[in-house]
Amino acid sequence: MYKQIETNKIKTVILIALFIAIIGFFGYLYSSYTKAGYYPVVVALGFASISAFFSYYYSDKIALAISGAKPITHEQNKELFHLVENLCIASGLPMPKIYIIPDPSPNAFATGRNPRNSALAVTSGLLEIMEKRELEGVISHELSHIKNYDILVMTIVVVLVGAVSLVSDWFLRSFWFSSNDREGRGSNNVLFLAIGLVLAFLAPLVATLLKLAVSRKREFLADANGALLTRFPEGLASALEKIKNYNRPLRRANHATAHLFIASPFRKVGGFLNNLFSTHPPIEERIRILRKMGR
Repeated sequence: MYKQIETNKIKTVILIALFIAIIGFFGYLYSSYTKAGYYPVVVALGFASISAFFSYYYSDKIALAISGAKPITHEQNKELFHLVENLCIASGLPMPKIYIIPDPSPNAFATGRNPRNSALAVTSGLLEIMEKRELEGVISHELSHIKNYDILVMTIVVVLVGAVSLVSDWFLRSFWFSSNDREGRGSNNVLFLAIGLVLAFLAPLVATLLKLAVSRKREFLADANGALLTRFPEGLASALEKIKNYNRPLRRANHATAHLFIASPFRKVGGFLNNLFSTHPPIEERIRILRKMGR
């Protein structure tokens, strides 16, 4: 667990550094081919730095807003608050802020940059269909993500993925502005179009790679840590089975935040390719491992 925490902290620094370097490189390309000096490089690095800053400090709020999560107070759901509080005491974690996503599809996720600045969001559907031991299993899984600092890496990815898409759009627009330039930089038009189209096609791939960089093994580790916390692996296994059988997507399912949830917020579709590019390991395998732990 401690190795995972250290790895996640290092991975966060690497992701942000690579992001700033890549954006700066594209700014350099833009300035080279437009003869605009170093102004585009400064703008690109400024944009990358601001995006990285916001991804570190505000990506949790962005993820919660995208998901339609609403904060609740202790008085609004005392049972949920007491359940989370007891598990936090057992795991040595501070109490996270609690949110509800008004959606009948059962799911949950944790977010934030560290345990002291964390949030836990559960759907209304999860609260409706889960028994207490199953809900404990789901929440213990999410608290494990908080303790392991998985939330830091997973949440930062949300903003960085969006920034990659913006850069793609920027290059495409640069092509059109260049093509309308009467002074004639026609020789550069094809190049701008090529770069813009390549980035447009690469943006979804980069997004997928960033999510997969947040290794899917983190889900197995959080399952194991969650089962260790409750001492009842069957609770989480039963909860995952209910989530699998429900098989309806969240109304506000989003590819930018899908990797945050305990299970994919989209409709579950089998097949080798779907499993290969999924942000989550096969839920059947997770259930099998948990039940093997309980024997």
